Amino acid sequence: MSAQMEQLIAQFEHFQAKVRHAEARFAEVGDMQERIARLETTVTSPSGEVTVVAGAGGTVTDLRLSAGAMRLEAGHLSSVIMSTLRQAVAGAAQQQAGIVDDTFGEAFGLDTSERVREAQAEAFGTAEEEPASQQQQQPSRPARRPAPRDDDDYFDDGSFLRRS
Repeated sequence: MSAQMEQLIAQFEHFQAKVRHAEARFAEVGDMQERIARLETTVTSPSGEVTVVAGAGGTVTDLRLSAGAMRLEAGHLSSVIMSTLRQAVAGAAQQQAGIVDDTFGEAFGLDTSERVREAQAEAFGTAEEEPASQQQQQPSRPARRPAPRDDDDYFDDGSFLRRS
């Protein structure tokens, strides 16, 4: 067999390995969807008057007010509710981004969690850190090893999520 033919066969086998790897990653989509559907972040205001539960997509699934909440001035209660609600929704968004990163981050070089934190910091004018709900209630994810680079990859090191 000629050297050129051997090279073509090697390239084809490499391509097939990439296809199998991509198929395996996409097979994990169902598991990812189930994990996202079950996610839940619960945040209670610092003084305990308001508790908000948020789920996938930032959907608020529960709002509880303590008896003490009824003694607060209306404007203050409204402020506590909105602050707690924002924290719960932000926590749910970060949890959802973490699930996406766990499933596809390594394969595609994504860091969705970082992008969500950046967007939240910009939207709320806060530091880029995880909300208290994430720090206290969600298990931390292990550090991720960088995805192996392959010279045949079409994409460069830039993220398609990065703003221009």
